[in-house]
Amino acid sequence: MTQLITTELVELDQNLGTSPEDVIRYLASKVAATGRASEVEGLFADAFAREQKTATGIPGGIAIPHCRSAAVVEPTLAMARLNPKVDFGAKDGPADLVFFIAAPDGADQEHLKLLSKLARSLIKKDFTAALRAASSREEIVSLVDGALADKPAAHAAPAAADAVPVAVGAASGASAAGAAAASTGPTTGAASGPRRLVAVTACPTGIAHTYMAADSLVAAAQEMGVDLQVETQGSSGAKALDPAVIAAADAVIFAVDVDVRGKERFAGKPVINAPVKRGIDEPAKMVQEALAAATDPHARRVPHFGAEEQAQQAEAEKGEHIGQKLKRALLTGVSYMIPFVAGGGLLIALGFLLGGYNITSVADKVVLANNFGNLPEGGLAIYLGAVLFKIGALSMGFLVPALAGYIAYAIADRPGIAPGFVAGAVSGFMGAGFLGGIVGGLLAGYMAHLIGTWQVPRWLRGLMPVVIIPLLASIFASGLMFLVLGGPIAAITTALNSWLTGMTGVSAVVLGIILGLMMCFDLGGPVNKVAYAFAVAGLSAGSATNQAPWQIMATVMAAGMVPPLAMALATTLDKKLFSLAERENGKAAWLLGASFISEGAIPFAAADPLRVIPASMLGGALTGALCMATGVTSQAPHGGIFVFFAIGNLAMFVISIVAGAVVSALAVIALKRWAVKQPEPAASVETVPATV
Repeated sequence: MTQLITTELVELDQNLGTSPEDVIRYLASKVAATGRASEVEGLFADAFAREQKTATGIPGGIAIPHCRSAAVVEPTLAMARLNPKVDFGAKDGPADLVFFIAAPDGADQEHLKLLSKLARSLIKKDFTAALRAASSREEIVSLVDGALADKPAAHAAPAAADAVPVAVGAASGASAAGAAAASTGPTTGAASGPRRLVAVTACPTGIAHTYMAADSLVAAAQEMGVDLQVETQGSSGAKALDPAVIAAADAVIFAVDVDVRGKERFAGKPVINAPVKRGIDEPAKMVQEALAAATDPHARRVPHFGAEEQAQQAEAEKGEHIGQKLKRALLTGVSYMIPFVAGGGLLIALGFLLGGYNITSVADKVVLANNFGNLPEGGLAIYLGAVLFKIGALSMGFLVPALAGYIAYAIADRPGIAPGFVAGAVSGFMGAGFLGGIVGGLLAGYMAHLIGTWQVPRWLRGLMPVVIIPLLASIFASGLMFLVLGGPIAAITTALNSWLTGMTGVSAVVLGIILGLMMCFDLGGPVNKVAYAFAVAGLSAGSATNQAPWQIMATVMAAGMVPPLAMALATTLDKKLFSLAERENGKAAWLLGASFISEGAIPFAAADPLRVIPASMLGGALTGALCMATGVTSQAPHGGIFVFFAIGNLAMFVISIVAGAVVSALAVIALKRWAVKQPEPAASVETVPATV
């Protein structure tokens, strides 16, 4: 097996910047420089996205940024001992020891087990003390290899008196008894033996935090004389807890950032639920809370299967007002809808490319009547064009049902999916389109949520999520669409489409300005998503004689490309106005912008929103106006310049984007120079070693 860490992947006592972003980028470049990753930017983007979900700092001055990435060629560890320290979000302060774990998307189980073992070693105080005392890169590599091979660490510092043992599973009788005697005060139920708890730990990546939380919880439980067994639902494999162990447990701890697999096994147990990082930071408190919950008749319990979704949703919705709930539901629906649209739209565009515009009228007949041995008139190109067009059209047919289904899912979780999809299908059948899908999804979701709160006999609970809720919620939502709402919404949709189709001249330019402003206002946020969803919802209605929907799609895509391209250009034109991290982000923004990923400008907007967002909106409005004025079209819903074959009037598409990007770049430079002068970037950031 390939060595996970080498001396080339170790950096000792260096200044790698002042933020986690700086450190992660530097370590990603080390991994790529050794040939273990195909590119720096892809690896950095995946690792930093993981960092933004949950900070990877843990107690003891340690940070473990990690990710799975398609850019990683082989599983790798990179290590840095920082001077000065950098804050990775741990409660006890910044970190001086940073281990960067990079795993390929398809890493094998043996490598993942080694990576997880390394993460677990980092909560051992003798190991981290040895890492801090090491004087060379070779010594660091030797220490890590020893930890992975379960060998005693060379030159290890003596274990601290309060170091805790690490093992996943129940404490042995002797160790539990000894720990109980040493603990401060007797535990409840000590007369009948140690209390019993079970736990599940899981994090999004399943490499580091999952196993560190498990070990920390077990160690804390052992010190308190508690029998705790943990199920780690991680990437290196998981062994389910014995049902008998679960049945005997007094309470359960969920230290998770993702859904617990098989949660119904714990139904009825008192539960403590918290992010996985709390299992590392405060394991003793979580154990104490679980013990207290076990004797509290009013403690929260794991819902019985079928009610768990509603309980989770109710917990998540506490403190949300109706506007926030609606926004969350709509964004969820749009997010799940986009893959259907993106793939389907590109396939339709390829179908037009091969088969011509007339493929729409002959595709069904060609696909059903012909094959490779019986090609239609026009040959292979017509046949393949018809196949691609039909696949794309069928995919696009899921647009409204998927939108409605996942709006309902955001409100009622899994029981809402079926009634939401049905309501969306009814909307499509009645011609109510995108607007009908939103209304149907909301109706289905709220009815499914309401039915899920009903108190029913135990024997009926198992039928609720799979029979009762889908049946009643579908009757309610789809019935209302058929009997009351579908017709009026269809009339509104038809009128809207007719209005858009008839737009020419000044009115079309105004629409382009509005769409451009919306796309650049929040860079992938709710307003951006509304404009994008509006465009893709009408995409399938476009044709050679009705190109208005294609014009709207082109306008939205072009305007969404402006902010990242503008920031990339601005960092090139006037580097002194931007920090080192921003200049690095600017390099990546060229590709992100060209690919129509508006989020590429988010790092700039987050750091300086009052300058970046207005400047982006200015350029986006110009691009939108130019696209609509010159009749640029796009048959593809995504892809930016890389779907050039699906763009009509490609020259003006490019000119519009360039014009908007130049205007935005010059505007942001002017604002940074003359509108409330910013302090100079910290000098310490510029001292990153030249080997980056």
